[in-house]
Amino acid sequence: MNNTFLSMLQNLTFENIGNWLTYNPKEPLIFSSVLFFVVFLLFFLVYQAIQKKINLRIYYVTIFSLYFYYKSSGAYFGLLIFSSIVDFYLGKLIYETKEKAKRKLYLIISLVINLGLLAYFKYTNFFIDNINQILESNFAFQDIFLPIGISFFTFQTMSYSIDLYRKEMKPAESFWDFLFFVSFFPQLVAGPIVRAADFIPQIRGKYFVTKENFNRAFVLIIGGLFKKAVIADYISINFVDRVFDSPMLYSPFENLMAVYGYTIQIYCDFSGYSDMAIGLALLLGFTLPENFRTPYNSFSITEFWRRWHISLSSWLRDYLYISMGGNRKGTMRTYMNLFMTMFLGGLWHGAAWKFVFWGAGHGIALIYEKLCKNYNLVLPKNRFTKPIFWLLTFHFVAFLWIYFRADSFKTALDIVTNITQIANDFSIQNALEIVEGYKYVFILIGIGYFLHFMPVRFLEKLENMHNSLPWYGKSAILGGLCWLVYVVASSEIQPFIYFQF
Repeated sequence: MNNTFLSMLQNLTFENIGNWLTYNPKEPLIFSSVLFFVVFLLFFLVYQAIQKKINLRIYYVTIFSLYFYYKSSGAYFGLLIFSSIVDFYLGKLIYETKEKAKRKLYLIISLVINLGLLAYFKYTNFFIDNINQILESNFAFQDIFLPIGISFFTFQTMSYSIDLYRKEMKPAESFWDFLFFVSFFPQLVAGPIVRAADFIPQIRGKYFVTKENFNRAFVLIIGGLFKKAVIADYISINFVDRVFDSPMLYSPFENLMAVYGYTIQIYCDFSGYSDMAIGLALLLGFTLPENFRTPYNSFSITEFWRRWHISLSSWLRDYLYISMGGNRKGTMRTYMNLFMTMFLGGLWHGAAWKFVFWGAGHGIALIYEKLCKNYNLVLPKNRFTKPIFWLLTFHFVAFLWIYFRADSFKTALDIVTNITQIANDFSIQNALEIVEGYKYVFILIGIGYFLHFMPVRFLEKLENMHNSLPWYGKSAILGGLCWLVYVVASSEIQPFIYFQF
């Protein structure tokens, strides 16, 4: 959105204010927009004034969070409230009831309602489309709007009910506390997925932000904004989207570069959101879990899932894999549990067979690695084998990203087929011409990978250098970043990739 703060002030009319306040699907209140930072600044100033009054602070943040969700999904913010009411009161029954059968019944009711809502909004059209293909029928159903973030807040409320059933936590003190937990705006629409046991105890805690936390929050917000609005958006609009929309119009080299481009784009986009969410929460005095840990540094798919979307992978492990038996019921059952966890994890990402294929591919890889480990077929990791492990892992992940990103299996197969022709089509001169034609795209792709693979100790030194700057130095960095975002931004807001889930 190419609006500077000055242009917003120049257009400050009652009509525009009304447009900003009401739901507009073309202008959601997302972290990378100028509008959000203006609104957040006003919100934060009031928050500072009332932060010692705990109840008022809870009401204020919750109402703002509901407004934030309303700006993203319109009237469907009522669905968030309904889900919260159901799970709060069922949660109390689950925790307070003595009879095990009744406790299990209340848990089942909670899970059925949550999964039923998720299934209706996310999978109804997918189910009907498949029925029509099988039966060659034309059964039609109304278009169903997918509320943004429904998969995230559904998983959060489900984990609350399950933890209460397992007696791993106590219920929230009040409905407002629970609604605060479910609707907390920094992580509401795209995670990290927060556990109630970790977050709810923070709600009534004393507001206290250390200088270190403030600086850390500032660095996370700046870094996340750069990754999302500068790197991810630019390479997406100016290269990746074009190739994935019509792969056969581009050369094998361009297709391959688009795959590498998307691999870093989705990381910068999603980790950028997570960084901003964690930073904004820190400013408000709350700690959210780490969600990414340089995932492309992995030497196996097992390690990759310990580093990528950590809050989801740990949720799937604790509430799905372990609930199905984990590794406690024999070798074959362990393999099946692994596969089903990733299969359902793929389906969680989207109502399409390409997501199922993506999840199943990771599931098969996890089974293969476990099989090799069980039979001592794994080569030792040393300076000679590590590069091979890394290369295989990275390209396997990148290969499956093709199916994750492509709009259909046909498009994905076109890209794969095109890339396989690179040996027959490639020439250094042609590659250099392509790089020259997309030089800014390739520069940003290179910067994205450089930042990802940069040693942690070097990043810590940069953060310490930033923290030692006076306020005007930090302001200059923020101003420079805002200018850079303004220069490279497209004419329309680019939603975060994980908003669709």
